[in-house]
Order: sequence, then structure tokens, then C-alpha cells
Amino acid sequence: MKSYSKMIIRIVFLLLGAVLLILGLCDGGFRDVKNKAVQICYECMGIG
Repeated sequence: MKSYSKMIIRIVFLLLGAVLLILGLCDGGFRDVKNKAVQICYECMGIG
């Protein structure tokens, strides 16, 4: 019984993570992350 409840909790967290990932992609969050990463790279190279 104990391992069954752990499996249910893992599945719930997996589904929740997938839903949040999809919501972030639909919201355009990947653009924000990409833009921040590009700025950090430019600063490290001394361009930005």
C-alpha cells in the first residue's frame, strides 16, 4: 500500500510539471529565458 501511494504522488507531480511546462511555453516564457541567456553571453564576451 505504501509504494502504491508513492507511485500516485510521483504521477501527480509528473503531470503537474508537464502542465506547468506547457503553460510556460504557451505564455512565451521561453523567449524571456532565451533573451536573458543571450544578454549574459554578450556580457561575458564583453560585447553587451
